[in-house]
Amino acid sequence: MKATGLNHLSIGAKDVDASVRFYAEMFGMEPIPTYNFGFHTQYLRCGDQQVHIFSLPDAATRYQHFAMDVDDFMGVYERAKAAGIIDHETFGNGVNEMPDGTVQLYLRDPGGNLVEVDWPDVRTLDTSRIPELKRLADRFEQKGENLEATLYLARRGKA
Repeated sequence: MKATGLNHLSIGAKDVDASVRFYAEMFGMEPIPTYNFGFHTQYLRCGDQQVHIFSLPDAATRYQHFAMDVDDFMGVYERAKAAGIIDHETFGNGVNEMPDGTVQLYLRDPGGNLVEVDWPDVRTLDTSRIPELKRLADRFEQKGENLEATLYLARRGKA
């Protein structure tokens, strides 16, 4: 298995709105629909990728992460599970199905960095082999633009 590309960069901010204005004005990024994670978050379009800005206590040390796509989600999941590096604590669950059917797996690298592994379609996975998989919508209400959010802009014809 190999990584196929970076999906997004997620950064903490003391003031999400001020940071969104900065990235929009400085780099021409535009706000796009965002999932509701239960804390202030805003996604921005950055070319074909995304920058996610969020506000949480101790964001720089605990929640900041980078996300990548892989060509074999189950292979990465099984290796991470065997190594005991799935992060079940930081975002409340280690493997999540998003409202649009994408899947996020959180793990910690040896340096303690949080890494998110994304997969575009839960329907292509054998979910019976992923007991940790939970739906974000079962934890936090998703409505309005939350239901339009996606990690894969090209899939929705928004690239």
